Amino acid sequence: MAEAPRRVVLVGNPNCGKTSLFNALTGSRQKVANYPGVTVERKEGVFSTPQGRKVELLDLPGTYSLRARSPDEEIARDVILGRIANEPVPDIVLCVADASNPRLSLRLALELRNVCPHVGLVLNMADIARHRGIDIDIERLSSELKIPVVPCIAVRPKGTNALLSLLDKEITALREVSSPVPRWTPPSPAEICVLQKEADRIAASAVKIPPRQGVTPKLDAVLLHPVWGLLILLAVLFLMFQAVFTWAEPPMNALKMGIGFLADLASQFLPEGLLRHFVHDALICGVGAVAVFLPQILILFFFILLLEDSGYMARAAFLMDKIMGAAGLHGRAFIPLLSSFACAIPAIMATRVIDNRRDRLTTILIAPLMPCSARIPVYALIIAAFFPATKIWGVQLQGLVMFGLYALGILSGLAAAYILRRTLWRRIPTEPFLMELPDYKAPNLRNIAYGLLQRASLFLRRAGTTIAAITILVWALAAFPQSAPNAAVPAIETSYAARIGKAIEPVFAPLGFNWKINVALISGMAAREVAVATLGTVYSIEESGKGEAVLGSALASEWSLATALALLAWYAFAPQCASTLMLIRKETGSLKWMLFSFGYMITLAYAAAFIAYRVGGALTLPVG
Repeated sequence: MAEAPRRVVLVGNPNCGKTSLFNALTGSRQKVANYPGVTVERKEGVFSTPQGRKVELLDLPGTYSLRARSPDEEIARDVILGRIANEPVPDIVLCVADASNPRLSLRLALELRNVCPHVGLVLNMADIARHRGIDIDIERLSSELKIPVVPCIAVRPKGTNALLSLLDKEITALREVSSPVPRWTPPSPAEICVLQKEADRIAASAVKIPPRQGVTPKLDAVLLHPVWGLLILLAVLFLMFQAVFTWAEPPMNALKMGIGFLADLASQFLPEGLLRHFVHDALICGVGAVAVFLPQILILFFFILLLEDSGYMARAAFLMDKIMGAAGLHGRAFIPLLSSFACAIPAIMATRVIDNRRDRLTTILIAPLMPCSARIPVYALIIAAFFPATKIWGVQLQGLVMFGLYALGILSGLAAAYILRRTLWRRIPTEPFLMELPDYKAPNLRNIAYGLLQRASLFLRRAGTTIAAITILVWALAAFPQSAPNAAVPAIETSYAARIGKAIEPVFAPLGFNWKINVALISGMAAREVAVATLGTVYSIEESGKGEAVLGSALASEWSLATALALLAWYAFAPQCASTLMLIRKETGSLKWMLFSFGYMITLAYAAAFIAYRVGGALTLPVG
């Protein structure tokens, strides 16, 4: 009978390289989900030790102590203590520490040692510590802590060998019976002080750290400068949005050619009728209209992962602290808000690192205003259709417009936070921002590749499920009821979709929106990208029999510049993501805050679109 897998958990401070170690051990044999009943992400994978022992590895959220002060830390504590329903107590707890800065991790290791029967300390990034002249007496450290200690280099091919040997030894020593549920009571402030003094004593006896030197202080002298640092940060963000257009153009053109080829095949080999129109209009032109923007989304994620892995993201949070504080936001809100560039959902989940409930609630309410990657298909479609690929002062106009839309989202979020803090919570002071800055390190390309692969998989699953399902529904609404062959008006003008769009036309007419845009707004409530799929489906049906319609060209020929600007303004503010609204309700525990978020964002969207439509009517653009 095969031996049951042993459950091992990784726990450690933020920025200790825990995720790199998890990726190194599990490779592609991992899955990402949420803990039951909460939206905290869980990463779980499997691997085998050199002696063939099967291990189920769980990567816990970052924490500094078992004294949980945020929802993320509560999950880490509850998993370690066996408090999660239907989840076994971990067999082995591995405390991962940054070998170049182990002080805070030693206190956590002491806490774990006092609670769990099988604990090991993993000194990750041991090569960086050695390069900086940090001398760690492994045997002395192990003796003082009374737990096994091993060095580790997660990003090297054989850098985990010592850890794997330790796991084989520890698993062999495990008793056949299940691990007992750990007993733990929250320590008092006096006990915490004693524990920290003990950790400092052990660090002083076993870890010799030379005066700080190397590249980090030199870089920080420039990158954390109050003036030059902010200018460099703006330049980095500007480069990111320029790259979204310039770097993505070749792969996007290749995808467009592939989608066009599939559409031609469907037209040539499928007989005329509903099946042909369904495959061509809904599946290929509809879903394909969204899939083509995958390169731009991956480029955005590439920059975010690069900034996180290099250690620069923490510096960006430090630089933005004064600006965030002026808007009434806690400095820790910067990283969740920057995560909103990818998606508001993980950003809202990331607000759990903010201890104060009011600060956390403010961040949750403004996170949807940050320009998420789901807006990229809408922004990119309209920008490419209405703004020429020309340069102004050497800067690409399309990238400049994209940067402006992102700046609009950021500034509006800060303004909303300022108003919230000066109205709803004006008497509640903002807590000081304390954050440990990790040393700079070369980004690990393997980790970035894993991150991009996961994001691409998530996007394609979304395109193949939610977006495809709604696109099929829109196609059915736009294709039925079918009119007579010799009808005076095109069939789509009398379809169910047209009736729905025209029914709400009086509401959106002041914004310059026609019925087709109205249908896209409704379908886009499920996910913003669906709006592009909806427009692709509707215009593909309308152009049926007139050759292959290019969506951007179709929009440019029918919409005015004022309408395009109004729709861009609408999407900069509108809460068109049902999943985000549901998460706001879950995270705040209140329907009131979800409705408040929806209401104020809809009001902003309508006002901004109205102004953009009026102003846009007087604008002219340079010819490309």
